[in-house]
Amino acid sequence: MTHTAQARYDAVIFDLLTALIDSWSLWNAVAGSEAAGLAWRKRYLEITYGCGPYRPYETLVREAAVDAGFPAAFGDELDRRWGELKPWPEAKGVLEALGAHVPLAVATNCSNRLGRQAADLTGARYAVIATAESIGFYKPRREVYQAVLDELGTDPARTLFVAGSASDVPGARGAGMPVYWHNRIGLPPRDDARPDRLETSLLPLVPFVGLPAIQS
Repeated sequence: MTHTAQARYDAVIFDLLTALIDSWSLWNAVAGSEAAGLAWRKRYLEITYGCGPYRPYETLVREAAVDAGFPAAFGDELDRRWGELKPWPEAKGVLEALGAHVPLAVATNCSNRLGRQAADLTGARYAVIATAESIGFYKPRREVYQAVLDELGTDPARTLFVAGSASDVPGARGAGMPVYWHNRIGLPPRDDARPDRLETSLLPLVPFVGLPAIQS
């Protein structure tokens, strides 16, 4: 890794399953339609945000399916097809461009097993891979963001968080980090917190960090 004075930040932390990976498509495929997938995912997020100490991700996914009126087996199918997850088209190039200059990390709301599998699908090397299971809490609890900062050893103000979900914006800002929100599908803000940069693609992230832009 070549560190450069050009970089505006000392490290970049990513939300994994929405900022870097298109998990929406897989949930929709398992559920059978976009509407069903969104209803299931919405209930899962509600459960997650209200969760105290970590409960198994796989359990929450199954509970959410039942609460939304679907079979619990949706959760088993999502697990079985987890390897079908795909990074957003520009993600690999962006990760390569950033990773050549600054440490990268991920903070993700899932189990250790699924988090590492998903991280591997991006093809990048991460200094830290933090999961809800490894930290003991789900985002947007401050403990998750702080644990990654502690392991990186970086100043929050000099560590950029790349959000994918709406809750990561106030979550990461509450931990003192600037936030780039990769809001690919146009989610509404969760509260009054606003990111430092809002985009529907990862491509503007590279120049935002202070590095030469890459081609799509």
